[in-house]
Amino acid sequence: MINYPNLLLNVITGGESIVYTYDPETKLQSSQWEIPGSARPKKLRTQQSKLKTMLICFFDQEEIAHREFVPPGMTVSADFNCDVLRRLRENVLRKMPQKWQNQNLIIHHDNAPAHRYFKFSQLLAKNNITVIPQLPYSPDLAL
Repeated sequence: MINYPNLLLNVITGGESIVYTYDPETKLQSSQWEIPGSARPKKLRTQQSKLKTMLICFFDQEEIAHREFVPPGMTVSADFNCDVLRRLRENVLRKMPQKWQNQNLIIHHDNAPAHRYFKFSQLLAKNNITVIPQLPYSPDLAL
């Protein structure tokens, strides 16, 4: 067993989430003249848009290491994940050099099919990136 007391300090967690776009009304757009003593104007609630995209975000306990939006209409495949992993590695090298001290990046992400493809695993091994596996179903870890 490895005795590495600061292991969790070196882990970068990644995840994907669907993000909806909103078109909120600005304060200037909703401002209007009122007569003193008149009733307050009714304000409509902002409605959820039909436009949505996926956000991929990697972070540690201090900051966001890398984030990007999946282009509309694109599926998250092994090739796309490999490109994201390359950009993550570049950002970690630039923004968090302390995470790269021993030339080994440690990431934690879910068990999505695109994370289990052979091509993705090859890229992880080639770049000396260790993956901390997640249990197949762990609601206590799911946020």
